Amino acid sequence: MASPAADDYLKTVYAHTEWQPAPITPSQLAAKLGIAPSSVTEMVKKLAAAGLVSHVPYGAVRLTEDGEQRALAIIRRHRLIETWLVREFDYAWDEVHDEAEVLEHTISDRLLEGIDARLGRPRFDPHGDAIPDADGRIDREPFVLLADAAAGHEGRVLRVDDRDPELLRSLESAGLVIGGDVVVTARGLRIAGADVELPPDGGDAVWLSA
Repeated sequence: MASPAADDYLKTVYAHTEWQPAPITPSQLAAKLGIAPSSVTEMVKKLAAAGLVSHVPYGAVRLTEDGEQRALAIIRRHRLIETWLVREFDYAWDEVHDEAEVLEHTISDRLLEGIDARLGRPRFDPHGDAIPDADGRIDREPFVLLADAAAGHEGRVLRVDDRDPELLRSLESAGLVIGGDVVVTARGLRIAGADVELPPDGGDAVWLSA
């Protein structure tokens, strides 16, 4: 069942467990996609019939092996496009998500390969999310969510959640950059020797090296 809608479902299921272990529930899937729960139920049944997800009534939704490979393929497209827009067109990191959502369903495999080659086969997108290679392999080092990190923890910023453009702008204004060294404090982070208080949701949107 090749369709942009199916790809969006698979991508969302995969992304939910990429940085934490709990599988996604149908209600969470509906909230993330902004779709009525009844519509999610019908699509999940179709995905299950196609062998792309496993699901029992009222239970979590999990990708099958085939579903994960397809999810990784669309995620590769999305993250390469985001990286391309930032590097080649000077988009800010809070501007690329919605553009990539559209383009990921339209560009050809040939153009995607050309983008990957031109960018030098990047391993991470502008938000720190790993870019799967053409075979679906992905690199990720041990991490900790900022909200779970103890005061005094030292690490590099690995990833920032890209769903809230306003939060991205706030974090950027605070001096937070992917790959930057930080120290966790009781109220936020120490960045380049300066104590920075993060926005209220910042602790749940930043991941550090463990």
